[in-house]
This record gives sequence, structure tokens and C-alpha cells, in this order.
Amino acid sequence: MKNLLTEFIGTFFLVLTIGLVVLNGTPAAPLAIGSALMIMVYMGGHISGGHYNPAVTLAVLARGAMERRDVIPYWLAQAAGALAAAAVVALVTGSTFAPAPALDAGVLAPLVVELLFTFALALVVLNTATAEETAGNSYFGLAIGFTVMVGAFTGGPISGGAFNPAVGIDPILWNAAFGGGSIGGLWLYVVGPLTGGWLAAAVFRAQHAAAD
Repeated sequence: MKNLLTEFIGTFFLVLTIGLVVLNGTPAAPLAIGSALMIMVYMGGHISGGHYNPAVTLAVLARGAMERRDVIPYWLAQAAGALAAAAVVALVTGSTFAPAPALDAGVLAPLVVELLFTFALALVVLNTATAEETAGNSYFGLAIGFTVMVGAFTGGPISGGAFNPAVGIDPILWNAAFGGGSIGGLWLYVVGPLTGGWLAAAVFRAQHAAAD
């Protein structure tokens, strides 16, 4: 139960930060988003692993560092945290939000961006937070948070910068239900990140093949 509570809280504050900086037009928003993730990873990494992202959970499963029975509960806790955050953002701002690709980006470019930066994020998580060679390090939260910050700065203007199905799905559904938005681009934030997470696990295994 403590793992699921931690995943809920971490995902909640990540999505809450995203929603507020987007709607408030906060300068250097990716810095705030990456920092929020870093803070939450340090808060809960020692309890639940600090995934806060279904694609990261998939990568950790495929890497062999968690039990299959724990995946669905993790995903549900993450989804609940993201949905609660979307509701709180609407409550305090009076507006809804949702990630969306650039109008002129087409389909392929946002998909590739979501896949690649989720791949990078998941690979960083696996190598800094699950590998024996880096066990006990104190920099894992910085590495994870800065990966998202880089992705948000560079890929965000193209894809919307979710790199996380919870960041994509729940705000999009809330926005569609209460803000009149569309769910047409929802698939992008499922297919891209989950594929990136799975590929990261495959690459991690290749990187550590000798150790296995």
C-alpha cells in the first residue's frame, strides 16, 4: 500500500506542476517540471522506485526489476494521481489543460519525440536507480529530473512534451470531459512512451549482458 500511495503522490505533484506552469505561462516551465520530478523521485524512490510514469513501470518490469502482479496497481495509482491533479488544476485556475502536438508537426514527428525522450528517461531510470553498478548513488534524482527537463525544452514544442502516459491520458480525458477538448491525439501519449519504455529495457539488457 505504501508503494501505491507514493506513486499516487509523486504523479499527482508532477502533473499538478505541469498543469499550473502551462496555464500560468510560467517562464522556463521545463525547469519547474524537471525539478518537480526530481523532488518527487528523491521523496519516494526508496519506497516505490519513484516511477510516476506507466512507461517507466513497463521498463522496470521488462528489465526484470519488479513483479508482474505489481504493474496494474502501479498504473492505477499513477492514473489516479494524474486525474486528481487535473481536477485540482481546474479547481484552482478555472481552466483545463492537455498536452498537444504543434499544429504543424504532423503525426510522425511528435510520435518520434515522445518515443525517444521516454526511451532516454526510462534508460536513465534503469541505469541510475536499478543497476547494481550504481546502487546507493545520490545523483539518480538529478539525472531523472534533468532528463525530463531536457526533453521538455527540446521536444515539448513539437510533441507537447508528455513522455508519460499518465501526463497525457488523464489531462486529455479531463479536458475532453470538462473543457471541450478532443481525445484525438490521446493515442500518441500511449504508443510513443510505452514503446520507448520497452525499448529502454531491451537496451539496458544489452548494456548489461556481460553482467547477466
